[in-house]
Amino acid sequence: MWEVQASVPWAYDYCCWGNGGYSGGKQFVTAEELREKLSHLRHEKALVVKLVDVVDFNGSFLARVRDLAGANPIILVVTKVDLLPKGTDLNCVGDWVVEATVKKKLNVLSVHLTSSKSLVGVAGVISEIQKEKKVGCSLMQLPLASHLWFEGRDVYILKLYDTPGVHLHHRQAAVIHSEDLPALAPQSRLRGQPFPNPHLILDNSMVDQIKSNGLVGFSIFWGGLVRIDVIKVLPETRLTFYGPKALQIHMVPTEEADKFYEKEVGIILTPPTGKQKTETWMGLETKRELQLKYDDIDRPACDVAISGLGWISVEPFSQSLRSSETSAVEAGGEISLVVHVPKPVEMFVRPPLPVGSAGAEWYQYRELTEMEQEVRPKWYY
Repeated sequence: MWEVQASVPWAYDYCCWGNGGYSGGKQFVTAEELREKLSHLRHEKALVVKLVDVVDFNGSFLARVRDLAGANPIILVVTKVDLLPKGTDLNCVGDWVVEATVKKKLNVLSVHLTSSKSLVGVAGVISEIQKEKKVGCSLMQLPLASHLWFEGRDVYILKLYDTPGVHLHHRQAAVIHSEDLPALAPQSRLRGQPFPNPHLILDNSMVDQIKSNGLVGFSIFWGGLVRIDVIKVLPETRLTFYGPKALQIHMVPTEEADKFYEKEVGIILTPPTGKQKTETWMGLETKRELQLKYDDIDRPACDVAISGLGWISVEPFSQSLRSSETSAVEAGGEISLVVHVPKPVEMFVRPPLPVGSAGAEWYQYRELTEMEQEVRPKWYY
């Protein structure tokens, strides 16, 4: 996944390279090394262009950016919007990104939703850089994130920081074998995989249990990288997985989950793939208990985002799972999950990302004061 840190100093050129990508770079730089290289920027006048992967928004958002950028203005470029599910309203996504950015208290000038594949939003990024730098720009190769050529007497070369070359230890890419990295890269538009899934073949006992208690007592494996134990949900609660299609999802009773993982990891639970890789695989060592409160059954309660992989939308009450026997449901409540991931992969509980045609129906724009509207960054695509 591409995330780029770039600076455009007002008075002089600043050039630096990073390596990386799913195919693997020859050199890796730790996040702390990157911060050391960029630490001087907070004391200089610079325009910061920051790229974040929409599929891995939390995992690809380098922490403590404010410490690096200082008070310098930031243009936030959100990439890979072409991968969002069909029917997604980018206005809702743009507002969601701005809300997340405002909470980080960054000096963001504008937010741009882009795709290097379809070139959506790229012209707007170039225009914003032109406006802020007050120079002409004849070409920007955003898909390769390599150079900017500025027209005029002086030629400025802007070399970008490709942070997949930065070893972010909390992402899934940091813990799996390099040969398995392509499995983490979505190649086409995401399609949510919901659970319970009416198309999943289950034995009769599992079907009866789900009808009465929903997913309670089951564990769901997302490839060999994530396990979710369902402790407390409504019978109509639905979990929807958004991420690379290469990772298959399997569900078993929680009491059988440990043996199932031990038997199937590297076989049907991949990555890791193959016997050799599983011999050195440390398993899902990190366990986190999540108590997820909700106060509206007509919208998802939250997302559980897995760094470097994707996210799980937690929907307390799915209308599609309502039956004639469904009794009245209270508007508020709590969902309990236990999530297992490899150490030190991080997980984030965040407001639900409004994707698909349904996202525009339930997404709520926050009412803003006049002062908030005046200083709030705008989004473009």
